[in-house]
Amino acid sequence: MSKIKYYIFVFITCFCSLIFAQQDSGEDIDMLGLQLNERLKQAKLDTDRGKYYNAKDNLDKALNIAIKIEDKLNQGKIHTKIAKVQFLVGEEDQANASLTKAVQIQRENDDLGNLAITYNIRGVIHSTKEEYKLALEYFTSAKNLFEQEDLEEYISEVTLNEAKVYIAQDRYEEAKAKLDTTILLAKKHNQMRRLGSALIESGKIHSALNNPKMALSQTEEGLAIAQSSKVLENVNEAFLTLSNIHEKNKDFKNAHYYITKHIHLSDSILNVKRANIAPGTSGKDISNYQDAKNAQLVAQIEDINKESAFTRITTILSIALITILSLLTLSLYKNNNIRLNTNTMLHKKNDELIVAKEKAELASKTKANFLSTVTHELRTPLYAVTGLTNMLLDEEPKEHQIPHLKSLKFSGDYLLTFINDILQINKIEANKVEIDPEHFNLKNKLENVISALSNSAKDQDTKIHFDYEKGLPETFVGDQLKISQILINLLGNAIKFTKDGDIWVRTYKIGLENNMYNLRFEIEDNGIGITKEKQDHMFESFSQGSVQINRKYGGTGLGLSIVKGLIQILKGKIYLKSELGKGTTFFFEIPLKYDKSVDKPEIEDVVKVNKMKSLDLSNVKILIVEDNKINQMITKKILNKMGLYCDVVDNGEAAVEQVKEVTYDIVLMDIHMPGISGLEATKIIRTFDKDLTIFALTAVTLEDKMHEFGDAGFNDIISKPFKQEDFETKLHAALSGEEIVSSYFS
Repeated sequence: MSKIKYYIFVFITCFCSLIFAQQDSGEDIDMLGLQLNERLKQAKLDTDRGKYYNAKDNLDKALNIAIKIEDKLNQGKIHTKIAKVQFLVGEEDQANASLTKAVQIQRENDDLGNLAITYNIRGVIHSTKEEYKLALEYFTSAKNLFEQEDLEEYISEVTLNEAKVYIAQDRYEEAKAKLDTTILLAKKHNQMRRLGSALIESGKIHSALNNPKMALSQTEEGLAIAQSSKVLENVNEAFLTLSNIHEKNKDFKNAHYYITKHIHLSDSILNVKRANIAPGTSGKDISNYQDAKNAQLVAQIEDINKESAFTRITTILSIALITILSLLTLSLYKNNNIRLNTNTMLHKKNDELIVAKEKAELASKTKANFLSTVTHELRTPLYAVTGLTNMLLDEEPKEHQIPHLKSLKFSGDYLLTFINDILQINKIEANKVEIDPEHFNLKNKLENVISALSNSAKDQDTKIHFDYEKGLPETFVGDQLKISQILINLLGNAIKFTKDGDIWVRTYKIGLENNMYNLRFEIEDNGIGITKEKQDHMFESFSQGSVQINRKYGGTGLGLSIVKGLIQILKGKIYLKSELGKGTTFFFEIPLKYDKSVDKPEIEDVVKVNKMKSLDLSNVKILIVEDNKINQMITKKILNKMGLYCDVVDNGEAAVEQVKEVTYDIVLMDIHMPGISGLEATKIIRTFDKDLTIFALTAVTLEDKMHEFGDAGFNDIISKPFKQEDFETKLHAALSGEEIVSSYFS
């Protein structure tokens, strides 16, 4: 029997040596790289499921592979991931040791993005030890590195962690600022898990600041997101927070309801963690990672003892099975090679797709940067053109000069409209236009649009007829600004192409369900009409009836494209019918909710009033920060005409020093200047003056950059070139002590 065992042992040893030699010779870097990625993916899945022991095992194996192929970048990343698992199971000392290794490798390889992730985890560990100062220092370092590497999507996690530290220290206003940033970034990058957590933390802050209504609203929104995203930890935290809020509000019934749900869910989560932390422990309570390792070792010893009982049977069966196993192993080895080759091909294709995706994202970013640069460079000289033209028209020019000045003003306004249309199209195509519903009177809105365009119609000897269906409610809830823009575009087109004719504006109901009216609007004219061939392309960008029409009537060719985009955003549709020489009718349909709460809405008479005359301006001081000499002169002259005194500086450094020495009521800050920018200058001013009103007087218009202005400390933005009325309104609000609410930062 012993001889048989000996021969079997020798055979198996030789066979395994042959197989392993073949494997070693066939193993290459690509194969190991694929294995490394598979280990990392499995470790992430295990961590998300709470299977920390399995995750640690996969990470250890991944680290061995990374060391074998000398992949320093992945070595640093894996040490960080191991530290995170160790921290989750309570092994803080081991976690700190792993983080130290990660930092060393990441610094050596200048891997700043992953170094920032390591700093963030180290900050979390310090915060759990209540070492808040040290934690905040690590969070700041992490955030700076993410910003340096242009990894904005990772910043939301850091700001969320900072907010939690501030909440722990009862520093609620600072926490609120961090959560506002977190919510903004999480929405921008569709980080629902982080968004839910931030809203729940925001609920805690509002509760602490005695704002129960907002506390409930924020926490319930966070709970809804957590439930839809199936993030049990966030759901559980929301239950506890809601219980505390209701208890503080003396609503003990709801407080008891949510604390019960919290306890039940806590038990469920704990049971899942106990079951997952070390599979095969038969329901034993395992409190930490070391217990899990011990439990698995015990299970292995028991398996060895069981195997000893069947040694003789195994020996006999081995002789019969060895040949079959050898053939199967050889077959599996060949199949494995085929699979690896296939995986390598798929890996290459995946790399190609990733490269294509990155190129598309780069193209989109390049387009946005191009638009930002071009619009800024066009708006800056336009500010001079429109400003100087308006000044000359106000200074009683000679009669023969007036037509030339009006032509110049028209050209400037046309170019500004063209720039705004391009930006609007870009926003619509990028799905960055949001609906802003409010209560409004639809009939009054239509009458106001018709009244505003009536002079243009008179110039064309054209009469506008208005028909509002009898019995149709007047008050609705909807985005009245977008509806106005649609009507102004369509009615403006009708006026432009109708000479000595008539235009009919009609509004009527075509459907009603649960107070939701489906309304149809018609704008009919008897103007020049559109050919059949051109009608199919009328809603495309830069599309007009013909080159001759473009030259004769003007226009950018973007109006109808914008109209169609806005109507689609409002969940409506648009179509037209037209006959050349007989006229055109545009139809558009949108749903609007009937507003029962307002039976007799007040009609506001729009009267242009110079608001500045009601203020005492004798002691008001304004600082203009602008490097362009022409723009300096124009802005100063506009302010002087209002009776306002102002100083002028031409760079950010001078602005900071001037604000320190002189008390100003308002600062008008340009953004792009030599030296430090307007953003940096404003940040510095905010370190010693929180209350000064600072407006960004800038040609930058892209919405993507608006949050930077809010973060820097601006109260609002005045886009160049501006309308005189808008400029006066914002100055009046600041000087009269009204609260400045910016539409850009809301």
